[in-house]
Amino acid sequence: MGFLRSFSLLCLISVALAHEAFDSHLLPRPLILEFPEGVVNQVKELDGEIKLRCDSWRFNVEANNLNPWKRIPESCSEYVKQYVTGRAYQLELEIASNEAQVFAKTVKLVGDGKDVWVFDIDETLLSNLPYYTDHGYGSENFKPDEFDNWVEKATAPPLQPSLEFYKELLDLGFKLVLLTGRSEKQRECTTRNLINAGFYDWDRLILRRDDDQGKSAILYKSEKRSEMENEGLRIIGNSGDQWSDLLGTSVSVRSFKLPNPMYYIS
Repeated sequence: MGFLRSFSLLCLISVALAHEAFDSHLLPRPLILEFPEGVVNQVKELDGEIKLRCDSWRFNVEANNLNPWKRIPESCSEYVKQYVTGRAYQLELEIASNEAQVFAKTVKLVGDGKDVWVFDIDETLLSNLPYYTDHGYGSENFKPDEFDNWVEKATAPPLQPSLEFYKELLDLGFKLVLLTGRSEKQRECTTRNLINAGFYDWDRLILRRDDDQGKSAILYKSEKRSEMENEGLRIIGNSGDQWSDLLGTSVSVRSFKLPNPMYYIS
């Protein structure tokens, strides 16, 4: 009888609790929620599909198949963030610089001081990642005034593989020309930033003058390279993060494209 009374009392308490408002604090800790296996697999497949699509998108960006584009796909913002802040980006920078160095060492310089290597600056020598960290890693529309304010600070860090390659080229005897889309009015802060980042002894720093404004990057940089050739300079190598740094006329013997999935310049 005692057992029956206890069992009946337990049933009555269970019924009473079933009609009370749900209180999560009554649940044991930690609370573990288990989803059906099909739901878990579906979430994993979705994440894998997004990564696959963003991998494919970045590949086609680097192959110049998607030009022109203004922003990274919204679904790839986290993917680009992880890429540019992770090991993959650094490794690809290292490979590009190492391969360029291998080529440079095979070049037999004439010795007349006219063998030139051309470098872009932004995302080639200097990294604007601190700026793009605050602007969605390329997911926001580009704001020229805000970027100019960042440039004026002259605090962009060096891309270390590029810095090491730059110094190796100096040791090999190349003349170094820095050809950038930055404005002539930014010469002082650009020079200061380059020196503070460890770059020095370049032969010339070419920036956009007033009469260069409005020209596409390909046209502007082609014209400047043509002027170099007219002076008798031999453009042996060219390093840049944009295809517009490398294409056009008066191109180098070898060109080396550095990765950049954050923005596109035509």
